Amino acid sequence: MYVPPHFAETDPHALHDFIEAHSFGLLVSQIDGAPFATHLPFLLDRAAGPYGTLVGHVARTNPHWHELAARPALAVFSGPHAYVSPTWYEAENVVPTWNYVAVHATGRAELIEDRGALLEIARRSVEQYESGMPRPWRFDAGTTFVDRLLSQIVGFRLTIEKLEGKWKLNQNHPAERRVKVIRSLEATGGADAVAIAAAMRRALPTTDQPR
Repeated sequence: MYVPPHFAETDPHALHDFIEAHSFGLLVSQIDGAPFATHLPFLLDRAAGPYGTLVGHVARTNPHWHELAARPALAVFSGPHAYVSPTWYEAENVVPTWNYVAVHATGRAELIEDRGALLEIARRSVEQYESGMPRPWRFDAGTTFVDRLLSQIVGFRLTIEKLEGKWKLNQNHPAERRVKVIRSLEATGGADAVAIAAAMRRALPTTDQPR
């Protein structure tokens, strides 16, 4: 990912927080020399490896896992994004742009086909995504139904070797322009615009916070 220095987020804790908050990502590698991508939820083990380890599973019928083991792979996590109109800067010689937040994790994957390890991946996934439900679904590991499900998936661990964060939030503009963009995004409304405005607000120096 192209990350100019003023857009780079390098704090591992912030990057891990982002992955967990936007855990439905994109796994990209190659099959027969061509790019191949799968959309899926990831689990993150923060302390496993130098930059953490991503854990997940794909359907056994998905060919993605056939050439995944020990080869370079990329996991992409996307956050809020919003169009920025040049009119909002109230300045000359400016152009439209798009503000967004994203994290890329690159590494090599290890396949998981052991029943016990697959069961743990399934259990953790259910626990993570059901925990906020009013009536969480119960995962019963001792049923033939679960045995059949486990036979239909292949798990993986992706040890992160490179972790990049890009917070593209108009940091290349003076603070007063950024404040104008924040106010315009808030006025535009919508979940993404409001979220980007909030991220821009957090990125401003304390003395330049909009009131």
